[in-house]
Amino acid sequence: MSDTNFLPKPRSRGTWLSIGVLLAVTALAVGVNLLADRFLSRARIDLTQQRLYTLSDGTKQVVSSLRDPVTLRLFYSRRLGAAVPVFGAYADRVREMLREYVALSDGKVRLEVLDPEPFSETEDRALAYGLQGVPLDNAGDQVYFGLVGVNLLDDERTIPFFQPDRERFLEYDLTRLVHELSNPTRPVLGVLSSLPLNGDPRAMMMRVPGAGQPFQAMTQLRQFFTVKDVATDAQAIPPDVQVLLVAHAQDLPDATLYAIDQFVMRGGKLLALTDPHSESQAARPDPTGRPPASTASSLDRLFNAWGIEAPSDKVVVDQRGAWRVRAGPNDRVQGVDYLAWFSAQGDSLNRGDVASAELSQVTFASAGLLRKREGATIELTPLVTSSPQSALIDAARVRETPEPARILAEFKPEDQRHTLLARVRGVLNTAFPEGPPSLPEGVERAAELPAHKASTEGPANLVIGNDSDILEDRFWVRVQDFFGQQVATPTSDNGALVTNLADTLAGGDALISLRSRGESLRPFTLVEEMRSDAEARYRQTERGLTERLQATERRLRELRQGSGSGSQPQTVITPEQQAEIEAARAEIVRTRQELRGVQRELRQGIEGLETWLRIINVALVPALITAFAISLAVLRRRRRAAARG
Repeated sequence: MSDTNFLPKPRSRGTWLSIGVLLAVTALAVGVNLLADRFLSRARIDLTQQRLYTLSDGTKQVVSSLRDPVTLRLFYSRRLGAAVPVFGAYADRVREMLREYVALSDGKVRLEVLDPEPFSETEDRALAYGLQGVPLDNAGDQVYFGLVGVNLLDDERTIPFFQPDRERFLEYDLTRLVHELSNPTRPVLGVLSSLPLNGDPRAMMMRVPGAGQPFQAMTQLRQFFTVKDVATDAQAIPPDVQVLLVAHAQDLPDATLYAIDQFVMRGGKLLALTDPHSESQAARPDPTGRPPASTASSLDRLFNAWGIEAPSDKVVVDQRGAWRVRAGPNDRVQGVDYLAWFSAQGDSLNRGDVASAELSQVTFASAGLLRKREGATIELTPLVTSSPQSALIDAARVRETPEPARILAEFKPEDQRHTLLARVRGVLNTAFPEGPPSLPEGVERAAELPAHKASTEGPANLVIGNDSDILEDRFWVRVQDFFGQQVATPTSDNGALVTNLADTLAGGDALISLRSRGESLRPFTLVEEMRSDAEARYRQTERGLTERLQATERRLRELRQGSGSGSQPQTVITPEQQAEIEAARAEIVRTRQELRGVQRELRQGIEGLETWLRIINVALVPALITAFAISLAVLRRRRRAAARG
């Protein structure tokens, strides 16, 4: 036999061709990955139901308009995520969201992720920035999960600790932080009111304790804004005012109404609070010591032109959250629910708006309703509404000498909610199409008035409420003197609401457009529905089996003890009793088996769903890719066959 039979045969041409194709495919895959990493690093596909990782247009506007760089430092202790997986999942979302900001900013946003180990310089930096440390175990070591933003002027903004229960507002919090760093100066808030919001010098001269002090709501606003008073006869709103608060401004002249109108037409943000009956004004006598002749205010000329109705002849009364007040001297009861004073709470607060989402309750007093005029094209979004246990009554019934007991006795709920406070958005037309109004005789027109505008250039953003008493201290805060220091203890969230509203308006359209987003840690709603259905279906059977088991066990105890004459127990068990004992034991075993079967059926559907989820997660995607590849190969073969033919 020749040795040549044992020599290796040369590789066929097809084998070398296959190896070459394999190498080419490998090189192509590596090249595609390198090119994708170079040119498609910003490409994203968000497959979450609520588009959790897709930035809103408002955020894109804020980030893309950055002029100077902003550095974001995320301090996150990895030990926190390892110990509490909920925080680990949330930290992943925060990181991904911040990377979206970086990718969108064209280099203007820089991100640093730091892990502050105990007793490290990084932990010292976190403490210096004022971030909140949380003890993770009994050893006392602190963990951190906060954000610090710094601009070129060394201005700092922080989120001390990311709370998972605020995940819905993650984008708003991050965008607000970036916006404040790009606009570090305090916004200017103009205040136009007939109420002594900034204090009453006359009352202070009388040296009455607590009298004449600024409203606590204004004290809070001064912490975030530069507050500027606007006269009730002003012919123009100062150009540096970004947000205008008009609160119970009575009998404004046409020139001042025109100034407010043109402020809105030029893109200014308005927070307007009218009132069918101001409890705040009613409690303050005029300079002569007499009660005020009128306690109502309206901006009907402006509102009617803008498509809004805020009637001043009706008051909303609400049984839910009504305040308990002292009854009249002729009433037998000591206290009675005054339905015109109530605290809106629960589903009366819009949880989708960042200004009202985290509030507990907001107190209203003799409030009116808001509604959109018929045919108006504006978007009116309620922020606070009454409960369905509410109704409308004539405003005259709460003026002068209200009768809480009679209002309660005659109350009939309308099973309808009434809007008390709302956001208004839309393109608005001026209430003065003819231009500036004529002035009274002897009044000179102010110089250099801005040019008249007939409408807003884009959608206007307003907040309208028909109750100015949300600012009144006695309805939401208790102020006490502590060794000469005024200490304010809120009893309701009125002050927080007003501050939040002004804050969102000052942030511009970009921040106003941001609403709450969904949560990444979503519950398995289908599993919960299956569990509820299964429990409802099997719980009755389980209870019947349990009762039968208890009865059988009780009968077995009686048989074992026997029943003798008198007080002596029976010591000898008859064959009939022994047979009954064995039957009872068999019944107990059978009942327990049925109970286990019921519990097994209770879990069977859920376990089946989990199995299908695993199959889908593990096998479906590869199966789809395989099917796609096979379809592509078949299609190519048909094309080649058609080309040859």
